Amino acid sequence: MSNYFEDLETGKTIELGSHTFTREEIIDFAKKYDPQPFHLGDAAAEQSLFKRLSASGWHTAAVWLRLMVDARNRQSDMIRFRGGRPARYGPSPGFEQLKWLKPVFAGDTIRFTARVVEKRDSRSRPDVGLIVYQNEGFNQAGDLVFSLRSKIFVERREPLRIPERSGAPGRSR
Repeated sequence: MSNYFEDLETGKTIELGSHTFTREEIIDFAKKYDPQPFHLGDAAAEQSLFKRLSASGWHTAAVWLRLMVDARNRQSDMIRFRGGRPARYGPSPGFEQLKWLKPVFAGDTIRFTARVVEKRDSRSRPDVGLIVYQNEGFNQAGDLVFSLRSKIFVERREPLRIPERSGAPGRSR
């Protein structure tokens, strides 16, 4: 088992885990970070488009991130347990295509996955490569509720060999 750039296979899906969103945590998160009425209480939520208390999309994204990091840490711990050295991950240059496709209601259990969709070499940093994940969250009915494309730099086992350019200008002595 290894988790270096070279070991990550395009198309491989990782099960990150599941999380049940409780009424209390939805309200607590909203009070701190997204205090819109439909996240703060039942009465206001009933008057909203959702008609029920729903989690902030940022709450859903924060849970995804926690489960992604936890999954990576579990894998690294297993590698260490077997006497290996896990690859270094990060930083992330960002994400794109964030979508909150359906509301997440109190009591919903969301199952999160991450699929490797692209691998890119880094010419400027030959010790790492860029991994692109398609991340998704599904509710208990199997409906896709969350989608995000994330990127992260991952250590290479061997630095990328960049061929020298022929005919490049140089100094003569």
